Order: sequence, then C-alpha cells, then structure tokens
Amino acid sequence: MSKQYAVPLSPRGLSSIAPPPPWHYSGDFILVEFWADPAAAAAVLPKSLTADPASPGHATALFIDWQFTGGNDEMLDPARYQYREFFILVDALYDGKPVSYCPYIFVDNDSAMMRGLIQGFPKRYGQVHQTRTFAAMSPAAAPLAAGTRLAATASAAGQRLARAEVKLETAVQDVSKLSIAGRPVVNLRYFPRLAAGQHDTPAVNELVLSVMDNAQIADVWTGEGKLSLPLADGEEISDLAPVRVGVGFRGSMAYSVTDLKTLVDHTK
Repeated sequence: MSKQYAVPLSPRGLSSIAPPPPWHYSGDFILVEFWADPAAAAAVLPKSLTADPASPGHATALFIDWQFTGGNDEMLDPARYQYREFFILVDALYDGKPVSYCPYIFVDNDSAMMRGLIQGFPKRYGQVHQTRTFAAMSPAAAPLAAGTRLAATASAAGQRLARAEVKLETAVQDVSKLSIAGRPVVNLRYFPRLAAGQHDTPAVNELVLSVMDNAQIADVWTGEGKLSLPLADGEEISDLAPVRVGVGFRGSMAYSVTDLKTLVDHTK
C-alpha cells in the first residue's frame, strides 16, 4: 500500500516522487580511480571534512546502471524505477577517519533525484550511458572476459562532462581492492531559505553518514582505466580533471537504505 512520503503529497501517495523506505538498489558499475590536483580536491570538501594526507587528490568516478525497488515491487515499473547515474567520490577525513565525499552527481530520473537529495547527494539532471554486458555472445555482447573494452559517458545541458573507459584484464577475487571499499560515504544535506534576510541561514545544513545495509559487490573485473572530465560552460567538475588515472573496474553491486546518521548539524 502506498502512503505519503515525498512531494507531491497526493491523497493516496501514488504521485509521490519517491516511495518511503526501505529502498533497495541493484546495478552494474564502471569505476575508474584517479588523482586530481590536491588543492582542487580539497576545495570541494564541506566544513567538518578535511583532505586525507594519505591520499592527496585521490578520487573515484562511478557510472552505474541501476534498478530500484521499495516495499511495493517498484521494479515492476521499470520506466519509473530504472535509471543511470554518474558521480565522483573524493577521499577525505572526518574526525580523523577515512571517508568519501560526493561533490558532483548526475542522474536521469526524478525519483532517483529526490531519493538522493533526501540522503544528501547533490543530484542534478543529466544523461548517463554505459556499455552493457549480455550473456548471449555476439560482437555487441561485451562479455566479462580479458580484452573486453567498456565505456561510459555523462552529459548535462547538452555538454559532455565525463567519459571513462576500462579494458578488462583479470577477475577480482578480493573486492577490498576497490577504491570505494572501506570508505563510508559522507554527504551534505543542504536546503536554503528563500525568506528575505535568511538566504545565508539554510533550513537544512547537515553533514550525514550514508547508511547502506547488506552491501554486496560481485562479478568484478579490473584493467586499464581511462577518464576525462572536459571543460564545460557553467560547470566546475573539470576542476577535478585527472592529473593521473589509475585502474578501472567493472562489476555489480547492491545495497538497501532504511537509515541515515547525522554527524554534524550546522544549523545549530
């Protein structure tokens, strides 16, 4: 049964942009680790986070082809609950502990955008595409095998923002090798006020820890990675353009969301 959760608060909750938790995610990802200019990486971090001196400038670019469901078989409505996403995670420290922070993220679906904003991901609308893998063999199948090349792109407002490529070499037995492993994601939930005289006192300004239950990573391959973040008018994501690119990965992941932990409430 549906119920009111996110706007619009329609009488029966059917028109809500996002259903209430639990939220369950499954997707295929293309990931490339890279190093940006350390000063540029530090500049995107919000108050209460600092650059990690053990990995200056290190970041991760992620493209994910997602399928979502809540508690009412939402995955049977694929037009509404399948989507694609591109985002960057920058290495940081919170209270001396290693975390990741998401300064930029683009998604092609309004329900996913609302769920992200609720969690503190600064989602914007964009177009994201990536090479898919299929079991039936053909030149278009892109199988998980040595030598296969996969690519991903992201754009917004008619401008290319990112392109990644991975050439698979070997299967990964230990997923702790992924750059996202071991670094929980910290986000900034921020919503400004419009009332005159209060533009600098946001209604919501919270540093939050993303809580991901039953997180799984499977069928991971690694190999040579490539990444570009080209200049685009009206955008700053290219400030994080790689000065060095590391390895790439292709794999599948899944997790559930029912909770969020507030680390710092800056409104207080």
